[in-house]
Amino acid sequence: MGRRGGVTMIARPFRALMMAAIVIASGEVVAQPATPPPIAEFGALPDAMIFYVAHGAPDACGPGCADWIAAEGTIQFDTFKRLIAILDRQSGRKLPVIIDVHRESKLNVAASLGRILRDRGLNTSVGRTIVAACRDKSQADCVALKRSGGALEARIDVSGFECNNGCVLMLVGGVHRSLPQNVSVVLVGTEIRNRLAPNVSAEHRAGLTTFYGDRARLYLRDMGADSTLLDMVDRNWADRKEATEVPPSAWLKLGLITADGP
Repeated sequence: MGRRGGVTMIARPFRALMMAAIVIASGEVVAQPATPPPIAEFGALPDAMIFYVAHGAPDACGPGCADWIAAEGTIQFDTFKRLIAILDRQSGRKLPVIIDVHRESKLNVAASLGRILRDRGLNTSVGRTIVAACRDKSQADCVALKRSGGALEARIDVSGFECNNGCVLMLVGGVHRSLPQNVSVVLVGTEIRNRLAPNVSAEHRAGLTTFYGDRARLYLRDMGADSTLLDMVDRNWADRKEATEVPPSAWLKLGLITADGP
């Protein structure tokens, strides 16, 4: 999924603030989090997604799995570059990717990340990676540690975890994918916005909405997920402006998880 007419498709979690491109609007105001330190790349936003290798106890990331790639932050225009870079450094190791998508995220880029994961034959799941060495560090020092290279001792926390639109699009790229039973899959409606040219006409907005919706449905089908996920979101948002929570009983049927997950 790419750019069209200068407008990018973006989403953000149910409990986050409004974003720019295709946005998810929950109508809920939350406290603004402290601004994290910027990552190194020029032009990258402070909360841009980073990737690092984590190591935990036996079975920390699933049966027989103690090492994983943590993916945390906002999915932005250049996130795919950092994903490719860390995968190229793994010397053929196929570590699972544990996804933690923050705040506003570009849905077209989330889909491109999913395709990269599928092309590399990687497994996916979700959760917060809690790095032990960050316990007494500032946020800036913790980010610097995560960017320093090498495996970091960590654990995965899923308490109160929500997998949002961007999380789902990235998750379904996994060859085998799993969701812990106590996480929530919460999808909300989207709309087209261009943060550089906010006055997008209604006609142009409608055309772009159709374009991106068709691309997202094609991506889901290619990944073996059910494209009716988007129909559920569109229907609930149009009728009642409500989020769609996908219950665990429907995860396998909709292709969010695989029967032989990691």
